[in-house]
Amino acid sequence: MNELDLSLASHEAVYRALRVSIMHGELEPGQSVTIRGLASNFGVSMTPAREAVRRLSAEGALSISSTGRVATPELSNERIEELASIRALLEPELASRALPRAHLNLLERLSNINSLIDQAIVKDDAVDYIRRNLEFHRTLYLRAQAPAMLALVETVWLQLGPTMRSLYSQLQRREASHNHRLAIAALKVGDEPSLKLAIRADVTQGLRMLTNE
Repeated sequence: MNELDLSLASHEAVYRALRVSIMHGELEPGQSVTIRGLASNFGVSMTPAREAVRRLSAEGALSISSTGRVATPELSNERIEELASIRALLEPELASRALPRAHLNLLERLSNINSLIDQAIVKDDAVDYIRRNLEFHRTLYLRAQAPAMLALVETVWLQLGPTMRSLYSQLQRREASHNHRLAIAALKVGDEPSLKLAIRADVTQGLRMLTNE
């Protein structure tokens, strides 16, 4: 592997790892990120770290101020409402498209993920809760076979990651989302309207609670 290939591989590794960290709420809203710190943490040069920051900034996962400060975004109520509306439009449609392929193994997988969500709540592990919650949705949506639509949804998840971390501390959940169980029940009987309603409620209720504070 030549020097260019190594640089590209390093950049991709930093980008993917940082992207996952932001999406899963490992960083708080407004938390600073330095290119030097990233380079040190990942054992790479400044160039791959800088390129990863550039890509994530283009995706709305990081903001760069006029002074060059890099941080996770602190979303306004209007922005949260906009992103919640996007989720409300796209995710029920993905669930609907997944419904014809909702076989027994998918239902078992979703139920198992819900059990892991319960475990994360017992441990009061916000990051694991967010990771498992997104895993529930992604596992369902992959059956929709709509990769472009799923990519759009994942970009929204990425922008919301730090905000979801803040939201978790306010929800005070004691068990996995009731809407998840409603979605699984609707999948079992092929009830498309109930499925779409459960998914829409699940992806918007908490976020809109933030905008009403």
